[in-house]
Order: sequence, then structure tokens, then C-alpha cells
Amino acid sequence: MTKYLVRHYVTADFLAEKIVDESELDSEKNNLKQNTIPDGTFSFIMVEQSEKLIRTTYEKYDESLNNSDKERTSHKWY
Repeated sequence: MTKYLVRHYVTADFLAEKIVDESELDSEKNNLKQNTIPDGTFSFIMVEQSEKLIRTTYEKYDESLNNSDKERTSHKWY
């Protein structure tokens, strides 16, 4: 039986949350210091029903090494 790899390209809205000590930010100057950009130390929660399918592709799946000569099929949805 042939297997296929189905890949969905999706965008969504996320909340990034982290509990920090008072020393990790400056509330008087509104400075988040090292917490300005969320990284792996934050927990990410996807906002319900915010996902949007951008594109879907599928290709024959072969458990051996990836072969770039495989025929790929793409369906774009905007």
C-alpha cells in the first residue's frame, strides 16, 4: 500500500506566556529586559479558531532517504 506525506501550511494566533520575578523586568520604565521577545522559555497557547490554512501539499512517502526527484503536488488556498 502506498503511503503519502500530507503537509499543511497553517498560520494562527498564539499567546506567549511566562511568569517572571520582579527583578526580571522594570515596571517603572516599562522595560521587559530579556522577556521582550518570546523564546523557548515561554509557553505558547494557540487562540481557538484562529488557524488559517495557507497551502496543502502531499507527496509519496518513502521511508528511505529524502529524494528531491519525487513528484510533488501542491494546492494553494488563500
